[in-house]
Amino acid sequence: MCGIAGIVSSARLQADTHDRALAMRQVVVHRGPDEAGLHADDYAALAHRRLSIVDLSAGHQPLSNEDGHIWVTYNGEIYNHADLRRELEARGHRYRTKSDTETIVHAYETWGDACVTRFRGMFAFAIWDDRARRLLLVRDRLGIKPLYWSRAGDLLIFGSEIKSILASGLVPAIANEAVLPEVLSTRYTSGTDTLFQGIHKLLPGHRLVFEHA
Repeated sequence: MCGIAGIVSSARLQADTHDRALAMRQVVVHRGPDEAGLHADDYAALAHRRLSIVDLSAGHQPLSNEDGHIWVTYNGEIYNHADLRRELEARGHRYRTKSDTETIVHAYETWGDACVTRFRGMFAFAIWDDRARRLLLVRDRLGIKPLYWSRAGDLLIFGSEIKSILASGLVPAIANEAVLPEVLSTRYTSGTDTLFQGIHKLLPGHRLVFEHA
């Protein structure tokens, strides 16, 4: 497994966002002990902790497309990425790695949000398009890989674990007492709510889009 986290904004990010993203990444080091990465611009900070499985020497994340305006931070495995790669290369895309991560980026360039319908696997990922100032969050159909999100003013904060969102310092840790009966009876919340107010699960098979209006 890997760990993903990030902060995006409809306005320019504050100077301390870089440090906040690093803190979000650090608390999930157990998800990816092999490598750490960060991409930051004026409106987004994407963080990653990597457990190296495919293309150990490359495939560093966050990873971009050829001209560096689309970025992805990703946790999971795309089982059919080799087949998709052949199709994408035939369309003119040039790969720099052998990783399935790069297939996500090029698939998004080709098919947009509908790229997720092409993927067979288990995944949670965030794609940042810096030209459109647009974030796409995606979770696999069975919800094998976790993904949480929250809002704080102009910001959207996301992570593989709730602790990453809390580590940002932007979302207070306030108990969501309304879900306690469900949690005590099932050890689970069936909807988007979590045990923390204002922190939500992205449900299996769902997408979330955050973009500048």
